[in-house]
Amino acid sequence: MDVPATDTGGGHVRLRFDIAYDGTDFAGWAVQAGQRTVAGVLDEALSTVFRTPVRLRAAGRTDTGVHATGQVAHADIPVDALPNVYPRVRRSAEPEFVPLVRRLGRLLPADVRVRDITRAPAGFDARFSALRRHYVYRLSTAPYGVDPQQARFVTAWPRPLDLDAMAVASRDLLGLHDFAAFCRHRDGATTIRDLQRLDWSRDGDLVTAHVSADAFCWSMVRSLVGALLAVGEHRRTADWCRGLLSATSRSSDFAAAPPQGLTLTGVDYPPDSELQARTLVTRDLRSRG
Repeated sequence: MDVPATDTGGGHVRLRFDIAYDGTDFAGWAVQAGQRTVAGVLDEALSTVFRTPVRLRAAGRTDTGVHATGQVAHADIPVDALPNVYPRVRRSAEPEFVPLVRRLGRLLPADVRVRDITRAPAGFDARFSALRRHYVYRLSTAPYGVDPQQARFVTAWPRPLDLDAMAVASRDLLGLHDFAAFCRHRDGATTIRDLQRLDWSRDGDLVTAHVSADAFCWSMVRSLVGALLAVGEHRRTADWCRGLLSATSRSSDFAAAPPQGLTLTGVDYPPDSELQARTLVTRDLRSRG
């Protein structure tokens, strides 16, 4: 059997997983007792094929009902478990983990896919090495709501929205701020984030927000969208959002947008030579927050 060379550090090999899922029927990413979660389903499938317990660590722990086309995770696999995923005869030109990707395609439910698996470079951590995460939020302002084929991924908002006012308010939120007003409380977690992109576009009835930051706290993207929808409906003024940045806890002046319109579309990482340094910096920031 053609088994590739293995790493010897600690007796494990770190693998990177690129993942997509329809979050409609999941109670979010993180494993929860008695709940169907993305990580729970994937951990079970990977533990089956590797014949040893496997636990994924993700770049972003998406909430209930939130989707992903560009989720990234890693897992440390025992070296002696790697042969369990290789066929007896392997196509020499085939990338190393294509057999595992193909096998998971048969084993996993239709609403989650592992799109690619690679050996992670030294220093890689799916969460702490990340430079930024990218999300997209989609709404339909059509009077009838959302076409059935898109109903799981687009939020119906059949009321007019003033995108110019929303754009003005969005610009006031860019940069490094304390986003406590937009975050659900989590003990010991910092709410200081660097919001790098928040803009809006319209294509007919489809309204799309692009949101990027170094990281997001719990419910932050949906809360940002929810606040800006209040501006877009002229229930709040464009400069109201700026005032929220002085809050020290989650604001009750607006509701978070529904989860189904939100999709994690990508995660950026530095060059391989900078991964370890990025991980150390991020861990330090989180521990001090």
